Amino acid sequence: MSRICELTGKTRQVGHNVSHANNKTKRTFLPNLQNVTLISDSLGRSVSLRVSTAGLRSVEHVGGLDNWLTKSGEDKLSDKARKLKREIAKKQTEAA
Repeated sequence: MSRICELTGKTRQVGHNVSHANNKTKRTFLPNLQNVTLISDSLGRSVSLRVSTAGLRSVEHVGGLDNWLTKSGEDKLSDKARKLKREIAKKQTEAA
């Protein structure tokens, strides 16, 4: 399974370990991904996603999963999150 946040698109970064003698060796910095169950208010059900902790804080700051998905662009979202975004938009247009 790839280490990519499903909501923010955050992925691994590459850098160097630098020793005291200034020797450089390649290393990777992995995002802090968590398996999280978020509740969609408009769909009325819970959704399990693999989200970075920074992404989770952003979702809570915006006001929940529905608000995050409606405000975010589709370029960084995973396929699962894009499908959720379409379902939420459909429910919101039906409600209006």
